[in-house]
Amino acid sequence: MKKGLLPLSLLITLLLSANAHAQLYKWVAPDGKITYSDTPPPSSVKKVEEKAVASGPSTAGLPYELAQAVKGSPVTLYTTDKCDACTDARNLLTTRGVPYTEKTVNTNEEIARLKQVGGDKKLPFVTIGSQKQSGFNSELWDTALTSAGYPVSSQLPKTYRNPAPESAAPKPKAAEAKAANNVPPPPPTDTLPAAGNAPPGFRF
Repeated sequence: MKKGLLPLSLLITLLLSANAHAQLYKWVAPDGKITYSDTPPPSSVKKVEEKAVASGPSTAGLPYELAQAVKGSPVTLYTTDKCDACTDARNLLTTRGVPYTEKTVNTNEEIARLKQVGGDKKLPFVTIGSQKQSGFNSELWDTALTSAGYPVSSQLPKTYRNPAPESAAPKPKAAEAKAANNVPPPPPTDTLPAAGNAPPGFRF
């Protein structure tokens, strides 16, 4: 087996156990063989499909109770800039030792994605498995975490780090290339007047 080429099932498993976005490549060789890999294909390959594989926090090295909670009810936190309540939400999850994935919401595309997952523009917004909470309320969040099986006090190893925050609506490769060519983005169409120090389109 060539270096960098793995069976699809094994490759996806490895990617999903990582702590960050990974890129999966698919291409067809001249002999008709379809190849999947986590590394780019040879330059001679003309037609390549790319797919970003999103992954949540890794459960490797976590205590059993905590690992089961992460697998059964993963936590995703949606935040925005200049948001004190978002900071409070992060602090609660960190203090309690809850592994989580953070999604940032600042653009129109990210607002649309927030709506798709059930958010109502009130941030922070969190999903705990199938449970959803809009706006920060420590008592409600603690109750939801407990019901999902998360330990009351932190059991995280000292070396554990959550994945870095990422956009709630990552741009496709084509869009990234277009932006790199200094093409101006479309004008905002889905914003609300700012309240206090909140960015346009949000309330806390």
